[in-house]
Amino acid sequence: MKIVTVVALLQLCLRATASVSDNDSTETALTAAPGDVALLPCYTAGNVTPNLTTWRKNGQEVITGGVSSPVGQQQRLVVLQDGSLNIRGVTPGDEGSYLCSSTLPGNITFRARALLQVASGPENVSTSISPASTLSNRTLTVHRGTSVSFNCSAYSYPTQELTWSFRGATSSNQSLASSSSSWLDFRIDNTQPSNQGLYTCTANNTFTHQAVNKDTELLVYYVPDKHPDCMWAPAEDPSHVLFSCSWFGAYPTPTLHWMEERDDPAALGRGPVNVSEVTEILSVKLNRSQLSEGQKLRCTAQHPVLAPGKEKECSLTLKLPFPEGEPLVTAMDGTSVTLICSESTSIPPANTTWRKGLQQEEINPGSKYIVSDEGAVLKLTIVNITKDDEGVYFCRSENPLAVTELEVYLTVRTSSAYTGAIIGIFIAVLIMGSAAIIAKTVFSSRHRICLGGGFRQMEEDRGDVLSLVESDDEQIFQAAVPRLPPTTNGHQTTLVQIHRIPSSDHEDAETADTSPQQQEDTAQTEEPVDLVTF
Repeated sequence: MKIVTVVALLQLCLRATASVSDNDSTETALTAAPGDVALLPCYTAGNVTPNLTTWRKNGQEVITGGVSSPVGQQQRLVVLQDGSLNIRGVTPGDEGSYLCSSTLPGNITFRARALLQVASGPENVSTSISPASTLSNRTLTVHRGTSVSFNCSAYSYPTQELTWSFRGATSSNQSLASSSSSWLDFRIDNTQPSNQGLYTCTANNTFTHQAVNKDTELLVYYVPDKHPDCMWAPAEDPSHVLFSCSWFGAYPTPTLHWMEERDDPAALGRGPVNVSEVTEILSVKLNRSQLSEGQKLRCTAQHPVLAPGKEKECSLTLKLPFPEGEPLVTAMDGTSVTLICSESTSIPPANTTWRKGLQQEEINPGSKYIVSDEGAVLKLTIVNITKDDEGVYFCRSENPLAVTELEVYLTVRTSSAYTGAIIGIFIAVLIMGSAAIIAKTVFSSRHRICLGGGFRQMEEDRGDVLSLVESDDEQIFQAAVPRLPPTTNGHQTTLVQIHRIPSSDHEDAETADTSPQQQEDTAQTEEPVDLVTF
């Protein structure tokens, strides 16, 4: 009687439990990763083993099993003795809502619900970097100094973590930003060459620990602020020259182009100089026949950063050498003399040397000849000069265009020549001094000279006679000059009467008509014309 009562009570408890479970709207949520084993529980209210259990997925029966059902080792879905559903190798297709119906002893039915969710992802991982240009190999490029935005998105179930990382020339797997949301972005302002490298967005499913990486290579294009350098270098043959154009510090490698600049822009690139190459340094070798005075060679640097027509460039304008200096130099034997020559106009710069004689023999520096240069000035010092050093010297400048020479003639003076010159100078000074003394003496005695017509003073024993000449016929008038009494100051005063002598035929005729007595009276009555004091 007691046993029957216990069984009855147990049946009532089971019915009550089944009723409660069947009416419960909650369900057991399970999450499984693909490939894992999922165990969906059914009867959990007691230790009674169900006689039969049926599992339905989304309303459709998928498997039925009980105590007497053998467990297949190869079956993926198996109903265990307690009514649980064992799913081996879970696939995304196993995901769904499951309903368990178990028949317990006493025909009691027990129902339970389970929600199986299969973890997925990361999937649909995508990245975006802008503004940027895309190359043919999917590599992105930006210009230095621009601001760049990075975005990454992905889907993972049940949870995920997104991370941006960077690996460059100076860093390795550096984390930049992270988030547990479905998207992640960050920004770099004023990008520099150090920002160039590989950017990776990692989407990690934190439940399954599955991760997906999305890599994007970003190149930072840049050019140096300076222009290319146009240079030259001498070749083994002096008539050849090597022109070089270099432009370092640009990324990617620029395209350099040598060309000859002409007055006609349409003729650019069609001259004898037309060389182009992707490189940081470009050289071209030219001979003298390809070069001329005033010719302009231009090197342009092309780069993706530079817009067409905005290329950076450098140029060389060729010029002939032109040595300058004094063409005539004089030195005294036994001394030293320095010949100076300067050459600063040649492009490319010329090789300037000193040579001697008409054969232009090279001068080897030593104790006799000292060669020195101070920038564009080349000096030749000749020590202890002798007469053998006299002659012509050449300052020879050569560049790839031509050879130009400056001729300098050196004259060597001996000491005897200088002695003769000194004597000559002394005589000249003596003569000039004597002339000055005579001139001074004449000037101090100027009161003894009578200006006007020419005269000759003759002194005779009988008295002073003054001869006056006043015509081309040189008629001489002579007269005795009476002396006046001495004065108190010790000087004598001579009274001179000057009579005009006829100088024309008319006057001669008038004189002829006059008697000698009239002429004598006229001479005595004429007033003195001038008074001269001696």
